[in-house]
Amino acid sequence: MFRPFCAIVAVVALVPAVPAEAARRRARPAPPSAIEAPPPPPAPIVVPPPVPQPPFVAHLTPPKPNLPQAVRAMIDAATTGDDPAAVAAVVRVARQTNPNFIAEIDALFDAYTGRQRAAREAADRAARERLAAAGILEYWKGEIELGGSRSTGNTESLGLYGALGLTREGLNWRHRLVARADVQETNGSTTTERINASWQPSYKFDPKLYAYGLAQYEHDLFAGFDTRLTAGAGLGYTALSTPKMKLELEGGPAYRHTSFIDDFDVAQKRSSTIAGRASLNFRWAPREGVTITQVAAVFVETGDTNASATTALDTRLFGPLRARLSYNVQYERDAPPGRDSLDTLSRATLIYGF
Repeated sequence: MFRPFCAIVAVVALVPAVPAEAARRRARPAPPSAIEAPPPPPAPIVVPPPVPQPPFVAHLTPPKPNLPQAVRAMIDAATTGDDPAAVAAVVRVARQTNPNFIAEIDALFDAYTGRQRAAREAADRAARERLAAAGILEYWKGEIELGGSRSTGNTESLGLYGALGLTREGLNWRHRLVARADVQETNGSTTTERINASWQPSYKFDPKLYAYGLAQYEHDLFAGFDTRLTAGAGLGYTALSTPKMKLELEGGPAYRHTSFIDDFDVAQKRSSTIAGRASLNFRWAPREGVTITQVAAVFVETGDTNASATTALDTRLFGPLRARLSYNVQYERDAPPGRDSLDTLSRATLIYGF
């Protein structure tokens, strides 16, 4: 026991003594200002209350209503035909009675007009290709006109009239051939003897403007000449061209050679002159099967100015057969003595077209 006790005393002896004042300071509590303040507690996290949300509503655009089936069927039925006027009338009524579907109605009408335009362009291309490959004897159209009159009793008369017209529309060229003969005999004497034949080729620069040539033969004893030959050229213009109406105007110089007669037997003199020529060709179809035409020409020259005009009304009978009522006027300024300068003739004829 003695050894451990001695060891403890030795350790205590080796530790330096602590002054009493320092010990008292350590034992006395420090003033509040000297004591380090503890860190403030963290601020509490304030979570805002959830904002109440309205119940979910799906804001979707309602589907646009479609064109009524009955209206669509009416438009489809009209567009399947070949009558643009009827289609336009149906579309107009549909727009008026369905103002909420105008855009859809217009889309149907635009589709129809697009198909029509494409069909016309395809047909025009095919026609141009056929005409370009055709021979000179192909694609001629024409008509034969015949008429006559017969009277007996106090006056014995017989009148015959015949005409032939041929037309060929080529790719760039158009040819017209016309021949007419009008003969009448009264009480054994010839009272009318008129023959006319002409050929007119035309070259088309575009759908409206063209250049033409003219070669014409005339024979009319009662107008005072046995033969009158005409050669001319000029320009023509299609002033109006629609499915129902067409108007062509022509003008240019001409050279004319005339063999006059005296007493209808002996050649009296010959004359060659330069003339100016103007002509008009008008066609109007006011309704299906009915056509009104007006053909007129005037030659102005130093020796003998003359003009002719024919107004005709055609009515289709059946197939290629038509009936024609026409009124013809012939004017010769220098008619022989004893003859009127103005002749008129009304006739009813039958026409066969081919």
